[in-house]
Amino acid sequence: MAHDTPIIFAVGVLGNIASFICFLAPVSTFYRVCKKKTTEGFQSVPYVAALFCSMLWIFYAYIKKGEILIITINSFGCFIETIYLVIYITYCPKKARIFTLKLIFLFNLGGIFLIVLLTHVLAKEREARLEILGWICVVLSTSVFAAPLSIIKVVIRTKSVEFMPLTLSALLTISAIMWLAYGILLRDIYITLPNIVGVTFGTIQMVLYAIYRKQKPVKDQKLPEHKGDINDENLASTVTNTNHEVIPQLVEIEIGEEKKEQKHVQDEREKNQDQTERKNNFTKTRELEGTEVQQQKEG
Repeated sequence: MAHDTPIIFAVGVLGNIASFICFLAPVSTFYRVCKKKTTEGFQSVPYVAALFCSMLWIFYAYIKKGEILIITINSFGCFIETIYLVIYITYCPKKARIFTLKLIFLFNLGGIFLIVLLTHVLAKEREARLEILGWICVVLSTSVFAAPLSIIKVVIRTKSVEFMPLTLSALLTISAIMWLAYGILLRDIYITLPNIVGVTFGTIQMVLYAIYRKQKPVKDQKLPEHKGDINDENLASTVTNTNHEVIPQLVEIEIGEEKKEQKHVQDEREKNQDQTERKNNFTKTRELEGTEVQQQKEG
């Protein structure tokens, strides 16, 4: 069994707890999707990638044997990401639905099948299969760690942490630290390497938050463009909080979009109030003019 000491098991449990909370981060987003019955243009790529990563790490744990903690958290990941995708497919436009289904068949069915086939064809021994699969997991998990670069770019450009909530960033960093410690204690390089990158990016986000937390957003910045930047970079729209899962950073974008929408509603309300006041002033002016004319006629 991989957890031959209580310390390793305890660190793995803490990693499971942190990752569990991170997996639940998009719940409020999908509650809003169900309530409004629209996906509001959000992309499905992060959730497809999250499901793909969870499935891949379950296969890794199965080959390695004894990695029950990796299996538990990623089984939950598969469950919750499947729910997210079902909700997305239910309420997204037809074009987005077709695109999402293609991604699911390509990666979550075809991709996993191809990886399973190749690991059994190219390697006959379990250790060799584990090595091939481990490096595939490392490459995939490390590549999706590029996601925070998009958030960091927006924070530096706008000098505002509006699009980088402290709570979620802190949870992602803590989760990466837990899994990094877990990988080091197990002497598992495939678990350790991606989380070194995760801790690095998490630390950068914390430093940026400390620098810009009191700064106001730069006026006339088109903040929603970040959403477009994310969408154009496919997998760069996700954040891996550990090498075992992918947490959609899109939730941060949606939080920012919601704030933007609230500000827009407030601006519209103020605009309507101004128009009403101007209309009332105009009416009063016309009434005064009419009164003066009437008085002149009577005089």
